[in-house]
Amino acid sequence: MITPKVNGTKVVIGPCRLSYTHVFAKHSPNGDPADGKYQTNVLIPKTEKETLKAINAAIEAAKQQGIVSKWGGKTPKNLSMPLNDGDDKEDELYENHFFVNAKANTRPGIVDRNKQPIVDEEEMYSGVWAIVSITFFPYEVSGNKGVACGLNNLMKWKDDDRLGGRVSAEADFDGVDTSSEDDEDL
Repeated sequence: MITPKVNGTKVVIGPCRLSYTHVFAKHSPNGDPADGKYQTNVLIPKTEKETLKAINAAIEAAKQQGIVSKWGGKTPKNLSMPLNDGDDKEDELYENHFFVNAKANTRPGIVDRNKQPIVDEEEMYSGVWAIVSITFFPYEVSGNKGVACGLNNLMKWKDDDRLGGRVSAEADFDGVDTSSEDDEDL
């Protein structure tokens, strides 16, 4: 892991594995494009104490902002927080991890390790490892209050197995001999 960079409510952490990744086009779980967001889950191993300390400091800074600007000078009861325990999720990939669901209304910046823009959507997928820039912020919407996680930018770190069961076309057709087929027989 890199040494986390913290600037108030903003942190840069990683490399972290990404899951449920939709960073080139907005995703809407209910199918309504108006509700769509760019998003990804960021998995943080529970052993990464320095990274978790940085995240918690940024969340606390956002919480303090909310107390002053949104919640009438006090911490609300049942405040929704963005750092989730992966052991509570029924997905073995999340075991022994914490995770945040980072979202944005605008497309995040996406670069490679040389800081060159990535334009091929196949390069950033669920399962890839990335350095992540996120910002925590307070909210109050329809009576719900909490701290959310905004997605700023991503730097691809390395490839790994795709999550969700999808494999590449190259892997599916590896070993298929196409040289002896006669097209005229079809």
